[in-house]
Amino acid sequence: MLTVNDIHVYYGNIHALKGVSFQVNEGEIVALIGANGAGKSTTLKTISGMMHPRSGKITFLDEDITHTDAYKLPAKGLAQVPEGRRIFLQMTVMENLEMGAYIHKGKVPAEDFENVFSHFPRLKERRSQIAGTLSGGEQQMLAMGRALMSHPKLLMLDEPSMGLAPILVEEIFSIIQEFHAAGATILLVEQNAEMALQVADRAYVLESGSIALSGTGTELAQSDEIKKAYLGG
Repeated sequence: MLTVNDIHVYYGNIHALKGVSFQVNEGEIVALIGANGAGKSTTLKTISGMMHPRSGKITFLDEDITHTDAYKLPAKGLAQVPEGRRIFLQMTVMENLEMGAYIHKGKVPAEDFENVFSHFPRLKERRSQIAGTLSGGEQQMLAMGRALMSHPKLLMLDEPSMGLAPILVEEIFSIIQEFHAAGATILLVEQNAEMALQVADRAYVLESGSIALSGTGTELAQSDEIKKAYLGG
């Protein structure tokens, strides 16, 4: 579904991504893990068109999207839940969800809202509430629900557990597994390596802008190198 081939990305003169290559197959959860500053979020921003590589190629559903503008990608089936949620704080829950469906013409079908509410019952209870008054966990749920409203073929999640209490982290990852069980393809960027490797079919480890390791989630979780660097083992 997605192929990232030898991309090099710069912030000015800073070489942020150095020949990153990986792929995501339909129906998989693929995780990108690594320390702060490793290049995880930069990778997602580059795939979603918010940045463009100086060289390399990104293919999504057999189409070259390397230099496609970000606003065109949701209509192609690519949706990102950004780091820090980035919901519309002054708008209601329902208005935020409607914004997620902006690519679809005409009235948003009621079943699209019900699909989101089936995963996030708390959002239904708070559908008229101003988004900025939600808890951190509820805001993360809203950001994920907003992305679902575009009917994505590939859902990219950037640090969904950031800033959440452990019990909410468990809930968010349970919902990610629900999405996967329903057939969703997911690219997950996550600093919580232990949780990410538990749910991932495959994973890649980014270090200083390069892929250092790759394997199944189980293989990497059992790797002594990963245990020492990321799992406290």
